[in-house]
Amino acid sequence: MDGSLHIGIIGGAGWLGGAIAGSLLDAGLIAPEHLSLSHRREQPARFSGSFWTANNQALVDRSDVIVLSVRPADWPALTVNAHDKLIISVMAGIRLEQLAVRHETKRVVRALPNAAAEVARSYTPWIASKHASEADRKIVRAIFDACGTQDEVASETDIDYLTGLTGSGPAFPALLAAAMMSDAIARGLQKDVAQRAVNTVLIGAGRMLERREESPDDIVEAFLDYRGTTAAAIESMRTAGFDTAVAEGLSAAFKKSVSMGGAS
Repeated sequence: MDGSLHIGIIGGAGWLGGAIAGSLLDAGLIAPEHLSLSHRREQPARFSGSFWTANNQALVDRSDVIVLSVRPADWPALTVNAHDKLIISVMAGIRLEQLAVRHETKRVVRALPNAAAEVARSYTPWIASKHASEADRKIVRAIFDACGTQDEVASETDIDYLTGLTGSGPAFPALLAAAMMSDAIARGLQKDVAQRAVNTVLIGAGRMLERREESPDDIVEAFLDYRGTTAAAIESMRTAGFDTAVAEGLSAAFKKSVSMGGAS
């Protein structure tokens, strides 16, 4: 990516916008003075050397690439004119066509990083409009490679589905961890011991999945074949509706993503 490129993040003071900014700087993808960020209230005391503003149009005017990182509910009030610059939205539900019309540019991208961008471990699916060039796509890849891993997907329906599967990011493992911790504490374990045990298990599982060639199904089947305590736990969870609960949760997230776009 051209080192002279100026990137602006509308919502750079927020959790996700700040995580993306931090990843770009940590990766050396952009110099601090080429990064602009907007805030709504008080300017955060971070990203020294970057340009901070409460004026979103001023941010757009000084940027070559604009990342929209605001809540979908707040987007209707965002009326900035991108002047045919590259817009990358990280908002759930807002369609490419809506972005192009509202911000007066045909070069639009929908992307869905998650909160793990904070530690450069986000998975980011994205899709570009037909008017986005290969140079635009190269910029998108560079930005989200800095945040973790990225894939260009085939359709906006894929993005809507992945809103739940990956956009929720650490929330699902955290939900499992909370349930495991709650049970451990109820059975008498001290809270700090339970938290350390659960966190270590989930971190270890993530690293194992990252390094091994087997699919998650292969690993589950290996434990089932062993017929030990883990197999007993898996079978009991499935009988209680674990797989169904996960599928219903992902379906609910998909429907919410679609409805958010329709309401905007």
